[in-house]
Amino acid sequence: MKSPEPAAPRGRPRTITREKIVDAGIEMGLPRITFVGVAAALGVSHMALYKHVPSLEALKHLVAEEVFARWQIPQAAEDPRREDLQAYLERFAASVRDFVRKHPGVTPYVIRRLAATQPMLSKIDAHQSHIAQAYGIPKAQARWLLATVAFHGMAVADTVYTVAGEEPVLGTDRAAEEAEMEAELMQGMHALIVGALATVSAHAPADEAPAPARPKRGARQ
Repeated sequence: MKSPEPAAPRGRPRTITREKIVDAGIEMGLPRITFVGVAAALGVSHMALYKHVPSLEALKHLVAEEVFARWQIPQAAEDPRREDLQAYLERFAASVRDFVRKHPGVTPYVIRRLAATQPMLSKIDAHQSHIAQAYGIPKAQARWLLATVAFHGMAVADTVYTVAGEEPVLGTDRAAEEAEMEAELMQGMHALIVGALATVSAHAPADEAPAPARPKRGARQ
């Protein structure tokens, strides 16, 4: 039996704004968003919310767009000599991981180009231009490198945190299991980044290839 919709409080109607809608949706989490739930969080009726958002899918897109807009994508260092492109991409990969962990369910709205909204695409394009300029590489290279890291990082992180959120096998320490999967995720992303940079260098003219990564301290020369 369907439970009755919570009645809106009497008196002056509450103002429904985009910001209030997305804040309620983010608090609820994309996988758990419902019209009734968001309306109840706003203290309005189900039908009042429909006047601002036409469907549940539109509501999810609205929330996903704002989640992405609030993501502070790491910028390149002011002096690229202090952080080469490989080091930046690894920092970007860590930001991708944290973004997915904090916002479960957002991945399909970001990695599927047809699902991404124009503001999301514009932010992605601006980031690609920033990295191309910061490291002196063609924008096509920056686009491919960033898209490769973002796509695989989000897809794998989404799987990791979905699995980590399930009931563990009897006797399993959930925190330890999640830490182990995170470590494997970042090791995999490191290998992906090294391979992506090698691929770009192998197919680019000498004057367009990314500068090689500096050996880390303690590494063999």
